[in-house]
Amino acid sequence: MSGHEGDPAGMDRQGIVAGEAMSAPGPLNVPGVGPVVESEFASVSVNLDREGNSVRLRLEDLRTGQVRHLDALELESIIWLDDGHLTSLLDPSADRWRG
Repeated sequence: MSGHEGDPAGMDRQGIVAGEAMSAPGPLNVPGVGPVVESEFASVSVNLDREGNSVRLRLEDLRTGQVRHLDALELESIIWLDDGHLTSLLDPSADRWRG
């Protein structure tokens, strides 16, 4: 894989997203990126961030570089969402595709 501008690991994340890494069975652990959860619709690195006052989940969209940190309360809130609220969160036209 070739380097990619802005990629601290020097990896071509587009290669990961394009499916090169999707052929590996089970959870994918990409050096310099960490564990990656992906499907044909999304590719997200999942790591623990221990920099703050408490451990948070660090999620990064490998297509855009967008990062979100979730603490325990935010994660529990996702677990308790009813299906209707979760479905509205999954609608990419609500936020992701605005131009």
